[in-house]
Amino acid sequence: MDSEIYDKAHAILSQRRAKAQAENDARIREINDKIPEIKEINDALFNTGRELIRIITEANGKDVSGKIEQIRQNNLGAQQLARQLLAANGYPADYLDMHYTCPKCGDTGYNGSMICSCLNALFAKLTTAKLNEKAQLSLSSFKTFSLGYYQGNDRIAMERILNYAVNYAANFTPSSESILIFGNTGLGKTHISLAIANEVLQKGYSVIYDSIINILRDIEKEHFSHEKSSEMLDLITDTDLLILDDLGTEFESKFYNSAIYNIINSRLIKEKPTIINTNMDFSAISARYGGKVASRITTIYTCLEFKGDDVRLQMKYRSSKNK
Repeated sequence: MDSEIYDKAHAILSQRRAKAQAENDARIREINDKIPEIKEINDALFNTGRELIRIITEANGKDVSGKIEQIRQNNLGAQQLARQLLAANGYPADYLDMHYTCPKCGDTGYNGSMICSCLNALFAKLTTAKLNEKAQLSLSSFKTFSLGYYQGNDRIAMERILNYAVNYAANFTPSSESILIFGNTGLGKTHISLAIANEVLQKGYSVIYDSIINILRDIEKEHFSHEKSSEMLDLITDTDLLILDDLGTEFESKFYNSAIYNIINSRLIKEKPTIINTNMDFSAISARYGGKVASRITTIYTCLEFKGDDVRLQMKYRSSKNK
């Protein structure tokens, strides 16, 4: 685990605990003012706690289980009475209970010796945010995607792709279909992918967007580390939407090809959507990654072929012409 992310996660948990305690203290003060009988009950409970400590420390080997059980029963009765008083005065019966963000672990991040699911979720969220810092997700949207750079049949094809992408993002769920976006350089593949990522993130889903080479390097680093961790692989397998940019630009190796197959296959098994961007066509994908990868992508994914002339070159030309 990245030490920076580990520290951030535990700092967040500490803030959650402090917030829960502060809110509980405020509720106690409120009830003490409005319902004095409950304050008397809570004072009595505090005193019985001190009495319990005294009985145990002065036991000197004597059996004091009967006394301890009597105190326990008295406390339960007092707590029940306090709940009844709260309800009678229009408050929830659990109003004075501690309300943690995660009731399973009390915002500690651990259930006994086991890491709580809330801490794992926090690790994933922070790691995803760190990964997406490199993707500049805020720079692209559907509104800034211009069809003015495409002509004739290319424009018709790209308009259909744009409409499909807008609809995909608007109706996204973690079981949406996977997409292969392919075509020559500079046709807007990354722009459309980033726009989808933006919309899906705004819906509250988790998204990982990164170049294939960055993801593979992280997986490789963990795999060959002393701990042989699978944290990165687990993260990208479980995220709601994974977007792999520039498939085919990575160094060709058996490890990388195997990792790509595992990513694609694992997410298909889990029925989680993946978007892949590449300059390669079907034959190039098959030649590079083999039939198993190619068949999954070309038969299960929705394939969107981007067409036209390099938009970046057109933008550069228009910019120089207007100077």
